[in-house]
Amino acid sequence: MWDKQKEVFLPSTPGLGMHVEVKDPEGKVVLSRQYGSEGRFTFTSHTPGDHQICLHSNSTRMALFAGGRLRVHLDIQVGEHTNNYPEIAAKDKLTELQLRARQLLDQVEQIQKEQDYQRYREERFRLISESTNQRVLWWSIAQTVILILTGIWQMRHLKSFFEAKKLV
Repeated sequence: MWDKQKEVFLPSTPGLGMHVEVKDPEGKVVLSRQYGSEGRFTFTSHTPGDHQICLHSNSTRMALFAGGRLRVHLDIQVGEHTNNYPEIAAKDKLTELQLRARQLLDQVEQIQKEQDYQRYREERFRLISESTNQRVLWWSIAQTVILILTGIWQMRHLKSFFEAKKLV
């Protein structure tokens, strides 16, 4: 929390925490969890697109409602960058070569996921383009029919007008 007299952030106090909620592009909750004054969260989503991350403080102190401030550090990492390779090497007792091979496999997997996502986007774009093209075609056909019918109506109307005035 922010100390107004000293104008610095105080160390985190016990009982102060955050509620984290993550939703995928379809609005489904991927993660909903309460954390203490410090915490770390990871999640895996199988849906491509923009995700929504909501952070809520559990503090009911009057200082927060009276214009107090909280400091939140949010570091977002995506893909193979989220792995802590020294920790993985220590846990699985991997050699340097095995660790490098695992890193390369993770990078290849990330590239494959990115290619799949680009294929998905290209397919959606193609479907939208075909739909738009189809609508433009039908709109131009409708305009042509309306113009032809209007021309025929005008010709008949003018012909009957001139016949009624006995000019033809």
